[in-house]
Amino acid sequence: MSRWLSFSVVLLIMAASCGAGTITRRSLRTSDGVNLSYLEAGREYAGRKKLAIALIPGWSMPAVIWRQQLEAFGQNYHTQALDPRGQGESDVPTTGYTAERRATDIREFLQPLSNVLLIGWSLGAIESLQYVHMFGPDRLAGLVLVDSSVGEQPAPAPGGTFKQRLREDREKTLDEFMRVIFAKPRSEEETSELVRAAKKMALEDSLRLLDYPFERIHWRRITRAFKKPLLYVVTPQFEAQALNLKKNRPATHVEPFKHAGHALFADEPERFNAVIEKFAKQLKSH
Repeated sequence: MSRWLSFSVVLLIMAASCGAGTITRRSLRTSDGVNLSYLEAGREYAGRKKLAIALIPGWSMPAVIWRQQLEAFGQNYHTQALDPRGQGESDVPTTGYTAERRATDIREFLQPLSNVLLIGWSLGAIESLQYVHMFGPDRLAGLVLVDSSVGEQPAPAPGGTFKQRLREDREKTLDEFMRVIFAKPRSEEETSELVRAAKKMALEDSLRLLDYPFERIHWRRITRAFKKPLLYVVTPQFEAQALNLKKNRPATHVEPFKHAGHALFADEPERFNAVIEKFAKQLKSH
């Protein structure tokens, strides 16, 4: 058993021991032959007309980052969290690190579901928007974008030397990244395992995920055109974008987390889960 797999299993055992619903690991095979792994909770709530929740993590992150959401939502909803290709326990192919292919992976992940609240964090939010752009919103009951640019003004600050530093010292740069995205420090074991998991993917493939060839207006058009309920959950870095999106798309629900890090759902899980539960109940009442 790999060290990361062992760590993942420990987290799932912890979830079960805390009285949360059972979390299991499953897999699917994509149309281009890649095995994708995902975590599932609340399978007993699955049903064609019932609301399901699907979670897409950010750049280099594994599905287990959503553990506290799986525990909570799985008590009332069929809930799944994807390990995107090259991440977590999914295969690490040499191809497919494009917005189009990753959006297609999301489509195939959602294929068994028909009434989905899709939640994407960071890069996962961008890829969820690309999914909507390519395949439409019919399968979705609603969409949640978590702390990611949506193409509104103001544009995020330039990425600086992050990609260069990854090339020069990947281990150190990833370690710094895993620490800075949390406002509440994580254990050394969790940090080191997140770094180890991020290094599964080839360096150049991981960099491709940071260089999708779209202008910012591409994401703005998709977001503004989305006709179903939309919740935008942000930290201060995207709060101004959220206000502009609300101005240009008045039906948008905006929820700022002023004291959390980029991984706000891990820093303030109880509040985040309550926000999602409230939004989900509104979807069910439609």
